Amino acid sequence: MARLVLAGDSGGTKTNLGLFEIGDDGKLKLVRHERYVTLEFKTLEEVCLKFAAGARVAAACMGVPGPIIDGRATATNVHWRMSEEALSRALGGVKTRLVNDLGVTAYGMLYLLPEEMRVLHHFERPARGNIAVIAAGTGLGESALVYENGGYYAVASEGGHGDFAPINDEQIELLRFLRAEFPDHVSFERVLSGPGIANLYRFQRKRSGAPEPEWLTKMIANDDPAAAISDAALEAKDEVCVATLTTFAEIYGAEASNLGLKVLALGGIYLAGGIAPKVLPFLTGGAFMRGFFSKGRLNAMLRQIEVRVSLNPGAALTGAAHCAAALL
Repeated sequence: MARLVLAGDSGGTKTNLGLFEIGDDGKLKLVRHERYVTLEFKTLEEVCLKFAAGARVAAACMGVPGPIIDGRATATNVHWRMSEEALSRALGGVKTRLVNDLGVTAYGMLYLLPEEMRVLHHFERPARGNIAVIAAGTGLGESALVYENGGYYAVASEGGHGDFAPINDEQIELLRFLRAEFPDHVSFERVLSGPGIANLYRFQRKRSGAPEPEWLTKMIANDDPAAAISDAALEAKDEVCVATLTTFAEIYGAEASNLGLKVLALGGIYLAGGIAPKVLPFLTGGAFMRGFFSKGRLNAMLRQIEVRVSLNPGAALTGAAHCAAALL
């Protein structure tokens, strides 16, 4: 009888769940998957039971936002309190594991197909070595895959909450603008996320002195602000929106190389999360790499690191499935 594992990737906006079958050769095959609105459920166990009803799973792994300590997690952007013990009990006592959401995303990068990636910076002979993963979405996640003994091991972090560091005069103005609104702490997540795009836009609108067009006011009011601003920028309908995504791309590049230096990511840097594929023209337009190569003497080393964008929204689910299979 085929064994099934339950895999999940949960965030502040959505929760993706999948059932994977483990073949005789050890390879995983997706049987079915579903996306749920996180806020519609009171607990992680509730949404898992709804999805897995009638299926007998042998193990489960969930990628969740926030730190996991002693098998328990209190997510940064999710109202659930989660534990491996509670999830195991709900699923009939099977082995379970909670992994930081960027941890499962990082594992997922190992299984991307060539057509599921876009290269932002190519290096002819990428080294075997550590890999950095940075993902802007509802929040900003950062992780690394440590290369050791021929395999990769995910290291979770809360690096997205590190202090925002401006790299030019305009960004120094931005930091002052954000400090007025967030006096306790201005993190990279305040700019490199969906809400961060809205923060950048308000800064650029004030800085420009240009009035907001009525059509854009309606779009922002009727839609997700970050989506409305991004769409206006991608269609070049408003100069302030274009400036917003240009600044976003430059800061994204700078923080990606920060992470690359911290983990010595000679194995590559991956951009995951939901925002990068949607604003790809701004990432390939020069601003991202300008921010990336802002490290002076270390730029020579950074040029040896290949930078890729993950285009597969299900990569984290794949990573979680492999983590679940490893429990058996």
